Amino acid sequence: MVPLKKSICIIGSGIAGLHLAYALKEDFDVTVIERHTTEEIRSGRIMSTQVHFGSTRKRENRFNMPNWGEQSLIESIHITIGNQKLFAGMLQEPALSVDQRLYYTHSMKDLAEKGVSFRVEKVDKERAEALLDTFDLVIDCTGKNGPLFPFPIEPKLSPFPTPQRKCIVGYFTGIQANDPLGVSVTVLPGLGEMFEIPALTEQGPVTILFLMAIQNTELDAFKGITNAEVFTRKMSDAVQKFFPDVYKRLDVETFKLSDEKSFLQTAVTPVIRKPYLMVDEKLVVGCGDSVFLNDPITGQGCNLSSFCAEQLYETLIEFKHSKWDEEIGKSYWNRTKQYVTEVTEWTNAMTEPLPEHVVQLLLQGAQDQVKANQIAQWFANPTKAFEAFFSRLNV
Repeated sequence: MVPLKKSICIIGSGIAGLHLAYALKEDFDVTVIERHTTEEIRSGRIMSTQVHFGSTRKRENRFNMPNWGEQSLIESIHITIGNQKLFAGMLQEPALSVDQRLYYTHSMKDLAEKGVSFRVEKVDKERAEALLDTFDLVIDCTGKNGPLFPFPIEPKLSPFPTPQRKCIVGYFTGIQANDPLGVSVTVLPGLGEMFEIPALTEQGPVTILFLMAIQNTELDAFKGITNAEVFTRKMSDAVQKFFPDVYKRLDVETFKLSDEKSFLQTAVTPVIRKPYLMVDEKLVVGCGDSVFLNDPITGQGCNLSSFCAEQLYETLIEFKHSKWDEEIGKSYWNRTKQYVTEVTEWTNAMTEPLPEHVVQLLLQGAQDQVKANQIAQWFANPTKAFEAFFSRLNV
């Protein structure tokens, strides 16, 4: 007699939830609970920015997730400090950015066709605890809005009581792509940063302009703007004033949002939590932003979520036939803690003025393409960035 598969409930269908559903569906009975329908997500507002670096794309291939083709592949990282363009470092493996409205809905439909159960339901904390009686394991993947369970905060990794930046995002057409195609990172000391990201949307290729403004500075000039046309004009003005390299490639006549809901303003208070706890003698785990919420400044959100989803998958497969108790939670945290720590400490450091030795490394990159390529790899492999910032080793 074939034993029954253990049942797993994933609350949330963001990067962590979707990657887990793909990874776990062959070995377990998986149910995903999402508060929005696919149509609501598809026609809704953008949720964030995202860059899937090489390691995340490998995981997507490993778990047979949808393939997005070769269009708009990100090959490089362009670094500018102030008005001085330093270099374009080449990535070892191409990255990709896909509008999450498209990525999520396409994946949800694909998973449903492959036997994963989806339920549209808004889960509150009381309902979340009730799910423990129905499933062998509940995974909290509620993202920035979570968590639903009281996962304990890790104080050393959560030093900020308030957001360090205002996040101002728009998906635009009318910008000539940079060459080689890549993410442009511009650091304006004392004001904030800007990331220019080529991305795929339902409407085709776009350019994401992502301002990270230190609050109450001149860059933080979008307060109260809710109208798409006003937002577009304000972004054009900001690019002209602060980011001349981007403005040179902007066509004022055709510069516009890719759709009426492709802009966003938000602020994130980063906080890291221990990703497991026992509730009424049952294990609960968290994955993704619900427990590992970093500042967006290093673009690691979806990559960290994907990494931790894979580590949780590996843990559950290893202990597939064991009792899922606190020891399983500890094993999962042990698998993820070092990497979470490295990503978080590098990200937190990036919200502060750059250390002098890091500035010197960036200046070296302007003179040495090999060094430039190594610096570009910080974003694809944050362990290298952590070493550069804190170990004073060569990048």
